[in-house]
Amino acid sequence: MNKGNESAISPRREEDFPEWYQQVVRSAEMAENSEVRGCMVIRPWGYALWERMQGALDGMFKATGHKNAYFPLFIPLSHLQKEADHVEGFAKECAVVTHHRLELKEGKLVPAGELTEPLVVRPTSETIIGSTYAKWVKSYRDLPILLNQWANVVRWELRPRLFLRTAEFLWQEGHTAHETEAEAVEETVRMLGVYETFARDWLAIPVIRGEKSESERFPGAVRTHCIEAMVQDRKAIQAGTSHFLGQNFAKASDIRFLSRNNTEELAWTTSWGVSTRLIGTLLMAHGDDNGAVLPPRIAGTQVVIIPITPKEETRSAVLAKAEEVASSLRAASYAAEPLRVEIDSRDIGGGTKTWEWIKKGVPLRIEIGPRDLGSGSAAVARRDKGPKDKEFLPSDSLAVEVPQLLEAIQLGLLARALAFRKEHTRKIDTREEFYAFFTPKNPNKPEIHAGFALTHWNGSPEVEAKIKEDLKVTIRCIPETGTIDGEEFVEEAGICPFSGEHSPRRVIFGKAY
Repeated sequence: MNKGNESAISPRREEDFPEWYQQVVRSAEMAENSEVRGCMVIRPWGYALWERMQGALDGMFKATGHKNAYFPLFIPLSHLQKEADHVEGFAKECAVVTHHRLELKEGKLVPAGELTEPLVVRPTSETIIGSTYAKWVKSYRDLPILLNQWANVVRWELRPRLFLRTAEFLWQEGHTAHETEAEAVEETVRMLGVYETFARDWLAIPVIRGEKSESERFPGAVRTHCIEAMVQDRKAIQAGTSHFLGQNFAKASDIRFLSRNNTEELAWTTSWGVSTRLIGTLLMAHGDDNGAVLPPRIAGTQVVIIPITPKEETRSAVLAKAEEVASSLRAASYAAEPLRVEIDSRDIGGGTKTWEWIKKGVPLRIEIGPRDLGSGSAAVARRDKGPKDKEFLPSDSLAVEVPQLLEAIQLGLLARALAFRKEHTRKIDTREEFYAFFTPKNPNKPEIHAGFALTHWNGSPEVEAKIKEDLKVTIRCIPETGTIDGEEFVEEAGICPFSGEHSPRRVIFGKAY
């Protein structure tokens, strides 16, 4: 329980951000490490977030013409070998199945029945889906193919962290095939826009959209587009990617079709995806020293009603009132959906309940006690404010007031995150200032980073590699012309401070997860 000026989470963000994050995940009962190293158990409160993300994104995918399908978890090694760049990019992360049964020898189970061809446990599905598309596509009339799958993938992480990097995680991966290059490029950009809208409108996370440099591209892609978010230790998180694959994978998988001109041509393909990493991004973007802070649109539960029942003789009346309030709220709506309301009627202390829900990040808490029965009011607390901040509202007006409060929280979290990113983004034009910006001011707290630098770059991979070697700083994206932090961003020619050569534009540099 929190007392005085103490926080519910220890350490605080400024004391040890990585450990603060781990404690937020655990105290909010989002997830925990499993007995398999690098894997996690996603608990119901965390999985509810993923279900909400799935539901929202699935609707957005279908609104843009996509359908869901499912492809095998196991990929023949020969499929990966067809695409050399792709294999090289994932080789060190692959889990491989080499046997198909176990036998008991000397009291121990040992692998037996070696497979004729090893099977790679899905790290991504371009090759297995490509081989399937090659069977389906014969004519331009078979195109476009617009499919998505919700699945799990395995990438053998050396330094796992719950939600952010785990050996197995959940995601969606869209895979499309097109008749023309222009259609595939349009698809790539469209889906990046879907991710940007979702991050902003549902997660209350502002993102910068742009293109990855060559060294940061998805293995085998012609271009990788991304959305980049800044979290509260000022690091970047790649929150979503959309890849224009050109004809590379079509050539490797032999996706050919008879064109309108009666000539044989290769298809143009794309892939795009987001994962349960978004949950970690959400917690790092909005959480505070008392735990998770969830935007109302994505929260599995938007309102929790906490009956305060210090005396047994008033317990039934308080619970009845709580049910009445819950019923009226569930009949109301926010963001075109019925309110998601829960009553915590457990027979434990009200203070203990309150702090559990604060740490879980539920947007609104409503407390109803014996005194409120006579006054016709209830205490309402917003998670985006201090734990002791409450206002008393008439019980019969809550169905009107609560949706308005939820909208205020949603917009407030977005504004706060945008202001934070703006505060920690700087235009830098000299090498000295750049290196000083990314050198920790306090060597004892290197996890608190500088932020984003908008700096000119001449396009040289050697310059990029040197910066990464010296500072562990990478080009997060080459921003699109548009708005960054409320200001119009346009391509601005200048001088690269690292080479002294011409630079066509500024790019976003930062440290990243």
